[in-house]
Amino acid sequence: MTRITPSQAVVLASGNQGKLAELARILEPLGVKLRAQSEFAVPEVEETGLTFVENAILKARAAAQHTGLPAIADDSGLEVDFLQGAPGIRSARYAEGGDEANNRKLLAALDGVPRAERSARYQCVLVFMRHALDPTPIICHGSWEGHILEAPAGSGGFGYDPLFHVAAFNCSAAELAPRTKNRVSHRAIACAQLEQALRGPDFQGS
Repeated sequence: MTRITPSQAVVLASGNQGKLAELARILEPLGVKLRAQSEFAVPEVEETGLTFVENAILKARAAAQHTGLPAIADDSGLEVDFLQGAPGIRSARYAEGGDEANNRKLLAALDGVPRAERSARYQCVLVFMRHALDPTPIICHGSWEGHILEAPAGSGGFGYDPLFHVAAFNCSAAELAPRTKNRVSHRAIACAQLEQALRGPDFQGS
């Protein structure tokens, strides 16, 4: 069954303009026109799921139901092993005060914890739904390994990037060039899977 036809509009279940621009670039070669849910006044969905997958499905389903269009949703966050996976699905709301407050709370929670026990990873789940009742949504997952620094480094990126050290580049995610980050990050991995899925026979209708 064809999941989507080229040139068809798809709604992004997010008001994040950075995510919109990033995904729009990826989907452009496929002829997909990505539109923000704010264009349709889609209300924010309460993220009641217990996993990234559940929350992404909730957001995609709500956007598809409200607009009548296929929808893409992203749910992502940071898992710290010493904290049993926290902040996890609550990454954006960890301290209820934005990125700086979240970073301060994370540093306080890891105060005195040695480097060997500060392992962490970014997770990203992307969900594509043809319609609100889609029984077989495309689910893509990207994971990015690192560890948490003892102090912020770098001014780029967003979220926990100043604290997330990437061993392969020996710097924080906030110190990476945007082009590099967009090639190796958790979201980049998930986006590549989504692009491949939408280039497959289901997308092409063959």
